Amino acid sequence: MNPLERFLGVMEYRTVDRVPNHEVGVWSQTVDRWKGEGLDPGDLHWDWFTGEECFGMDPREYIPVNFGMIPPFEEETIEETDRYLVKRQASGIVTKALKEGTSRGMRSSMDEYLDFPVKEPGDFRELRKRFVSGNAGRYPPQWEAIQLPGWKIRTHPLVLGRNCSTLGFYWRAREWMGTVGVSYAWYDLPELMHEMMDFIADFTIEVSTPVLDRIAPDYVFINEDMAMKSGPLLGPDTYREFIFPRMRRLVDFYKSKGVRYVLVDSDGNTEPLIPLLLEAGVDGIWPIERASESMDPVALRKKYGRALRLWGGVDKRELAKDRKCIDDHLASLAPLVEDGGYIPTVDHLVPPDVSLENFRYYMKRKMDLLEGKL
Repeated sequence: MNPLERFLGVMEYRTVDRVPNHEVGVWSQTVDRWKGEGLDPGDLHWDWFTGEECFGMDPREYIPVNFGMIPPFEEETIEETDRYLVKRQASGIVTKALKEGTSRGMRSSMDEYLDFPVKEPGDFRELRKRFVSGNAGRYPPQWEAIQLPGWKIRTHPLVLGRNCSTLGFYWRAREWMGTVGVSYAWYDLPELMHEMMDFIADFTIEVSTPVLDRIAPDYVFINEDMAMKSGPLLGPDTYREFIFPRMRRLVDFYKSKGVRYVLVDSDGNTEPLIPLLLEAGVDGIWPIERASESMDPVALRKKYGRALRLWGGVDKRELAKDRKCIDDHLASLAPLVEDGGYIPTVDHLVPPDVSLENFRYYMKRKMDLLEGKL
């Protein structure tokens, strides 16, 4: 089977030669560790969403549509010391970052978020001027002449938008207002939040339309990151009032244009929101972060059945242990792989506590799992 046939077969619960081999990527600090353990970093491409031949991953291709701000904010260093950097990012967010442990721009700890571009309705109306849907720069140059012919005869999955580009409703609101700000705004500024949610749906549809009028990708990820370890960052009632109608409209639009599957990307425990996602027409979730409560893919399949496709669910913490732990963990996923509708991947980037030897062993044993030999 070619990669596209294999992918569609798994998503439709059909018999396949094996399940697709997908992965997400690694921390920059992991690259540093693996380099010290003998890996030549030039042997890999480090773009694991499109597939890494060295580890036998299947190819995917992404239509690089720019759903972001045009123009972005001008980046500005506000303060810099030996330990910290305070900076206004291209998103308009002001962050304070710890320099220690930084590798190739990736921090070993989260930044502290100091300020956000939207605090009241006037700020949002000013910000939305950066989200004009008709900018030609949102699309690759000469894409209809150069890339479109190949997309039409592809033998691998085609995805609308690069990872974390097709931003969803909660993600954008949080990026504009901050977690605390958006948490209050559902209650203190409901008219603004309804306006925001409508705008996000309209803008995403308008930017997607020129591409979807010419080609139907196999899937799209709506990136949300709307949960933490113990549960979502907004309750089901809030989701239903503000996001659900716009999510359903967006999903209906994508499927009317021939997109086969719509999936939601969120770390943390999204389980209380899954019934609403399914009601809105969402087909699956990813990455099923195992450190979060209630995010066991086997349990999720038992609860929601085949209506919910599952991607991810390999606990990154197990990869830092010994080979028996890796074997036992992968074996626990074998019934789900056999059932279909499930593509196992590490539940986020591979952290630097995972040795190169362990990762190579994991990939070898994961291929046995994908081939039904585990």
